[in-house]
Amino acid sequence: MDDERWQPGMPVLARQEAAPAVRRAGRRAVPQRVPETRPTPLQGIFIYLSVVVLICGTVAITAWELGAPLSAPIVRLPVLIAGGLLLVTTGDETVRIGRSVGAWWPVARGRAAFRAVWVAVLLIGIALELGAIALVLAA
Repeated sequence: MDDERWQPGMPVLARQEAAPAVRRAGRRAVPQRVPETRPTPLQGIFIYLSVVVLICGTVAITAWELGAPLSAPIVRLPVLIAGGLLLVTTGDETVRIGRSVGAWWPVARGRAAFRAVWVAVLLIGIALELGAIALVLAA
């Protein structure tokens, strides 16, 4: 067996070579990924922070739908916790995707432009998040 991953007791698989990248007339193949050289600080805990945001958002929206005013602590506290974490995580992702624009630009400008649009969408999202937090604080 020439596969270094194989261990005794495992079935022997007939592996095939991966198909080479298809090149169009005169164009070089575009890679699927560009390596990330500087990970953002929250990348390792992004999912955990998102779970806290999800739970706080569920509590706040459920309380509001059941008739609690926006000024009630059961709405205001989860919104402040979730809003702060959401701003931090969205900012972290905006930095990460913004860096990928620079990494993709020399490789594939179309993919870089696509990521630039996502950066713009995330910035709009941050503005909307700030507006929602201000709405709850003003209530």
